[in-house]
Amino acid sequence: MTQDSRLKTLDSLIRCSWAGSDLLYQKYHDEEWGKPIYDDKILFEFLILEGAQAGLSWITILRRRENYRKAFADFNVKKVAAFGEKDVERLMNDAGIIRNKLKVNGAITNAKLFIEIQKEFGSFSNYLWRFLPGKKPLQNQIVTMSDVPAQTEISDAISKDMKKRGFKFFGTTICYAFMQATGMVNDHLLDCCAR
Repeated sequence: MTQDSRLKTLDSLIRCSWAGSDLLYQKYHDEEWGKPIYDDKILFEFLILEGAQAGLSWITILRRRENYRKAFADFNVKKVAAFGEKDVERLMNDAGIIRNKLKVNGAITNAKLFIEIQKEFGSFSNYLWRFLPGKKPLQNQIVTMSDVPAQTEISDAISKDMKKRGFKFFGTTICYAFMQATGMVNDHLLDCCAR
């Protein structure tokens, strides 16, 4: 199969409509979105990225993902939790990320709380997945994108618990997007190639 015929085959695949024609978005859709994640480092990465995304489009953050990786110590939770004022100043001058002081400080606060949860539950993954029946991903039966909810009772419960613990930028809608990104819920269309 030639490179051109391979690209034509990929282009003809049925995807969730939000993946559009942007190759970065399609790659993320095909390889990551909706795939269950149990690794704390990756869960922390998505916690940072979803918090940064609040009020913005996901593609805005996806295009800056590598910049976030560099700015936030390769998503090393212990290093981020130890960030101080000089780090905040550095981040506020970093044009490669969203320079919102509340979000930057929220990420540092969330790192500290993430570590507390790891101590309490053995891992952040243990904490998070316990909200799901049988600790298994929910397989939603999505026919059209209008069937995808913005939040659910489970995202409400997780968000409420995390807010009670002091987490920032993790309301129920952000929580549900986080659940989709980390495969806690599979919201791919039934006829999607990535399902």
